[in-house]
Amino acid sequence: MSSKLRPIIFSFFSGSGFLDLGFERSGFDVCFVNEFHKPFLDAYIHSRKKMELHEPKYGHFLGSIEDFVTGDKSQVLAGFVQDAKADSLVGFIGGPPCPDFSVAGKNKGSEGDNGKLSRVYIDAIIKNQPDFFLFENVKGLWRTVKHRAFYDEMKLRLEEAGYVLTDRLTNCIEYGVPQDRDRILMFGIRRNHVGTELSNEQLEEDFHWEKEVKFGRSEALDKSVWPRISEYKENSRRQMPQSLEQLSELTVEHWFKKNEVNKHPNSKHHFKPYSDKFKTIREGDDSKKSFKRLHRFRYSPTAAYGNNEVHLHPYKSRRLSAAEALAIQSLPKEFQLPSAMTLSDMFKTIGNGVPYLASEALAKTIRSYLESL
Repeated sequence: MSSKLRPIIFSFFSGSGFLDLGFERSGFDVCFVNEFHKPFLDAYIHSRKKMELHEPKYGHFLGSIEDFVTGDKSQVLAGFVQDAKADSLVGFIGGPPCPDFSVAGKNKGSEGDNGKLSRVYIDAIIKNQPDFFLFENVKGLWRTVKHRAFYDEMKLRLEEAGYVLTDRLTNCIEYGVPQDRDRILMFGIRRNHVGTELSNEQLEEDFHWEKEVKFGRSEALDKSVWPRISEYKENSRRQMPQSLEQLSELTVEHWFKKNEVNKHPNSKHHFKPYSDKFKTIREGDDSKKSFKRLHRFRYSPTAAYGNNEVHLHPYKSRRLSAAEALAIQSLPKEFQLPSAMTLSDMFKTIGNGVPYLASEALAKTIRSYLESL
């Protein structure tokens, strides 16, 4: 396969485009974007204009993926896919909304409103037969017995539809993201590209999931090497321990400085303090579901800002700003959300998104594999 190949991407559940951005910057052409929530799609369009990235060839589509599988737009999507296949390989990427598979969320599984969307995404793949696809979701889909049964059923359907599969439970910290965030990643490729004899086990060996890994999971998450809790003092200054030099790029403070969060267009976008708790939680005390205060010289807990989760700034008496949350999601500093977006929508789209460094690493891994065929 030519090294000059520029595969075409159809993006579903696009949010504000964190996953897509990794593919865009790794040699893929995102030609189709589908998102259900208008403020997220507006933010997607806004951010691309600010970064001077081109618009998708087939456009941005507001609405449910169901419209493109069983609805009146199914033939529209099929036509776009066939047109794109005439130019290059076509891939579908997406992470269906995951609260129904999250132990901390609704946990309704495949019967929940969001859980059903995972099935619909698989239906879209089977119906349109892209050359390859990426499926991203929470670890609950893998580790909970009833959810795992549903996941295995989806894999069987994909195999019967002509795909060879490989998957991995990945923590985004492995790619340099300053955050403890587990996700299931599944990659599939049409068997006609790899031969009838290739097994899922052989694909896993050939795919090299760890090709772009920068940090070992167990080493990076080893609590014994990180500072635990420090007394909170507003606007305090502290020196990073020398023992953390090799892990410094995984710290919150590194990313705050890297992204110049105080100068970022979203630096003022944060909820106002409403409780004395903002001044009492010690730096690094993230033991409770809510009112977690980050430690400047440690990675962040999973960036989840809904369901009453409140993440506090390490040394300011307030919640994180959108600029700081974007940094924790490892977005490049030139990425920004529109100032007219509500705070709730800002933090929801940030928390929902795939961390940029993880998406970039995945895109590079997929690109490398496609070029090896």
